Amino acid sequence: MATMREAGRDPGLQRWLGAAGAALAASGIALSAYAAHATLDDGVRGHLQQAALFALVQGAVTTALAPLPARNSQRHALALQLTGALVFSGSVALHALAGVPALLAPAGGIAMIAGWLWLAVLRAGR
Repeated sequence: MATMREAGRDPGLQRWLGAAGAALAASGIALSAYAAHATLDDGVRGHLQQAALFALVQGAVTTALAPLPARNSQRHALALQLTGALVFSGSVALHALAGVPALLAPAGGIAMIAGWLWLAVLRAGR
């Protein structure tokens, strides 16, 4: 009988994705709460809420999908989505809070889209 690693499943990657997704979702909730309660102008508040939305949704989806039976290629697609959400949300939040140009936000968005498309192709091929 093949082990999980030999069958293309890595329980360490599965646990890491679940934990990282939950942490990203928690940061989305915290960022949303900060945006709602801090004294901010509307532009900053809007950017923070956008960053929080992407972090919360992508984190929750990753946490939910990580424990499902899947090959590592599907988990790598989830990891790409998670990384994209972190880069996008972090870039937008830094822009809103510190005035740092959100130069990495497009790369994060592209990574999220690519991860979802990769997962769609993998799921369609099942």
